[in-house]
Amino acid sequence: MTDQRSPSSAAEAVHLTHPPAHQKRARSRSRAGVRAGAALLSLGFLGYGGWALGQINTAAQATPAKAATALKGPQAMVTAAPHNAPPPLPANIGTDPVVRGAYLARAGDCVACHTAPRGKPFAGGLPMPTPLGAVYSTNITPDATTGIGGYSFEDFDQAVRHGYAKGKGRLYPAMPFPSYARISENDMRDLYAYFTQGVQPVQLAVPDNDIPWPLSMRWPLGIWSALFAPNPAKVQATADQAAPTADPLVRGAYLVDGLGHCGTCHTPRASLTMQEKGLTGSDPLFLAGGAVLDGWQAKNLRGDDADGLGRWSAPDIAALLKTGRNPHTAVFGGMRDVVDHSTQYLSDGDLNAIAAYLKSLSPAKPGGPAYRYDDATAQALWRGDVRQPGAATYLDSCAACHRSDGKGYGEVFPALAGNSVVLTHDPHNVIAVILRGHQVPATRTRPSTFSMPSLAWRLSDQEVADVATFVRAGWGNQAPAVTAATVAEVRKTGEHESK
Repeated sequence: MTDQRSPSSAAEAVHLTHPPAHQKRARSRSRAGVRAGAALLSLGFLGYGGWALGQINTAAQATPAKAATALKGPQAMVTAAPHNAPPPLPANIGTDPVVRGAYLARAGDCVACHTAPRGKPFAGGLPMPTPLGAVYSTNITPDATTGIGGYSFEDFDQAVRHGYAKGKGRLYPAMPFPSYARISENDMRDLYAYFTQGVQPVQLAVPDNDIPWPLSMRWPLGIWSALFAPNPAKVQATADQAAPTADPLVRGAYLVDGLGHCGTCHTPRASLTMQEKGLTGSDPLFLAGGAVLDGWQAKNLRGDDADGLGRWSAPDIAALLKTGRNPHTAVFGGMRDVVDHSTQYLSDGDLNAIAAYLKSLSPAKPGGPAYRYDDATAQALWRGDVRQPGAATYLDSCAACHRSDGKGYGEVFPALAGNSVVLTHDPHNVIAVILRGHQVPATRTRPSTFSMPSLAWRLSDQEVADVATFVRAGWGNQAPAVTAATVAEVRKTGEHESK
């Protein structure tokens, strides 16, 4: 790879650097996509389009930003050690479109899919495995031959908001253009300025996708887009709606529904055509919890008391996005990468706007159960009563950090009592964290990290099921029991392996 020119001085002030090289490639294991594959032949290319799109889309969203070599520049916005980075640029960052575009690219987490392991930022080449073959992210540096150096603003807009790339045709919604359709015209021009003037060009030809012909034909994607992707002319935000000074609910909706594309992972999808079952907060299933991506299930972000954000305050939400932890829980799975690469660098105003908007969403399941703490489990453990299956394992392996009362240590070791992840009907995440372990991310404002070791090596499937059931029924928690068969299914997929 060779750099063809140096960026402008304005660009040097907003160079991005990226995470360390030890992160592994992500995998997508969406069961919905596998079920959709069974209908592939019967529905022909339209069925293929929806299924493949869903597979590729979930693969992309499960794929975090990978290791990359830092761009040179005196004021890098992010460093390989995130907590050593300078404060994020504010949302109202003045008149320089390159600087504004850098902030917007950070909010959109563009680096996540467009940087390969050990690759240069935005140079593409990140493989996204699907059952049909690998799809590779594109080079979006301003290189004239292998990147977007020859793109006009109109070409750039067609790719980002319409899902149509110059010289390639229809894009798979691994590029979340159904969400990006809402980006305002002004913000699109700032993003274009950043990617053409503020990003160092990298000459790197990305490998061709591995999907075989005739399944590689892209014309069915146009049908999918016409059916399921909104028309930007009808949904794009106005300049006032997208402004950092907009009403927090309006600004929050813009960031969540559009630029941040949160629904791509956190909204359930149709089982065959794989479109999101809602694109805005007015849709009752929007952000109601998504599929299993890279071994972790995307959680419910709506107002449900048990498994959503109903008991969280707006400051709790903002704190999680900024620091990776709050008094209720800590981020895990793909959200570690989102915090690491994106949200920890947003302005407090934008974080508060996101939080206000999420708190405005009604429950996905109105009338669902409300959590109430019960100290019976704590009392039994304090007495040394371990007759309940899983109790002895909990005391031996869990209580030192999460405590006998299940309340943990705030912002260090998450509480299990009333934890919305523990209370989710599907036990996948609880099983996965027991088997895989977990590490709280180090962020700019919370530089310390804490780890939970994997217990896969010493607990049988039945022991994992027992302790998971114990946790999901203790301290007032009310979630279904876990079976050894379910644990075995998670274990055999290799999802317990550390990243």
